[in-house]
Amino acid sequence: MSTHKLDYLEQLEAESIYIMREIAAQFEKPALLFSGGKDSITLVHLAKKAFAPMKIPFPLVHIDTGHNFPEALQFRDYYAESLGAELIVRKVEDTIKAKNLTEPKGKFASRNWLQTHTLLDTIEEFKFDACIGGARRDEEKARAKERFFSVRDEFGQWDPKLQRPELWNIYNGRINKGENVRVFPISNWTELDVWNYIKRENIQLPSIYFAHSRDVIEFEGQLIAVSDFIQIDESDEIINKKVRYRTVGDMTCTAAVESSAETLDEVVTEITASKISERGETRIDDKVTEAAMEDRKKGGYF
Repeated sequence: MSTHKLDYLEQLEAESIYIMREIAAQFEKPALLFSGGKDSITLVHLAKKAFAPMKIPFPLVHIDTGHNFPEALQFRDYYAESLGAELIVRKVEDTIKAKNLTEPKGKFASRNWLQTHTLLDTIEEFKFDACIGGARRDEEKARAKERFFSVRDEFGQWDPKLQRPELWNIYNGRINKGENVRVFPISNWTELDVWNYIKRENIQLPSIYFAHSRDVIEFEGQLIAVSDFIQIDESDEIINKKVRYRTVGDMTCTAAVESSAETLDEVVTEITASKISERGETRIDDKVTEAAMEDRKKGGYF
């Protein structure tokens, strides 16, 4: 009789794989939201393990704001092709034109609020009843309120007061027509867990997660990449620094961190010493208001 005990990464992996299989069992048309970022890459890896030797039984979906890092988009396409997975891309730019939406203005004009429209339209277009995402509870206090199975109403809205109990790993995927569920299989993971798992499983990542030279401007203590999507003022000084990214959102709202970590071991060491979450340190859009993330989630944001 085996006496092997799962270590903490194996426990997290087993929990996430169980949730992946529950998604496939309980829903008719699930989809996995895939941006080419480390968390969604980890989700795809977990899905591969959950359903091997079969292919992943649901499509990968990316809501493209048009402000993405090129490295993330290149990896997105490469990784989906290497898996033989179906990749569905819908663009916020098309939604802006179709719905005549007003695009935000300003120095770091973000389309994050607008991508909710594209996401909800995509769910309606393909009749997805479950969307799998890589949100983790340690990232931000609004995300800490989420269950694994988070029900959204027919308008895509989230009510944190109407969360379902999840006792003894029992997940309730029952929904009414028009509703959908957002599922977060790595909710219990931390940023350090993700990096240790990536290291253990030797998972490929975009180069942007490792130290590289990049032109940036410093704004209120944060390093923002120079790009066509931000407004460069005369007072801005463009400097070249060795940086990496802890999280990969849009170029307009994601700051880099100064770093010399070029390997997985070095990144793990750096994250172990950090006392600030990746969103807390590098996401400008979360700082708009105290409840910025929760407001977006209530409106349909992932």
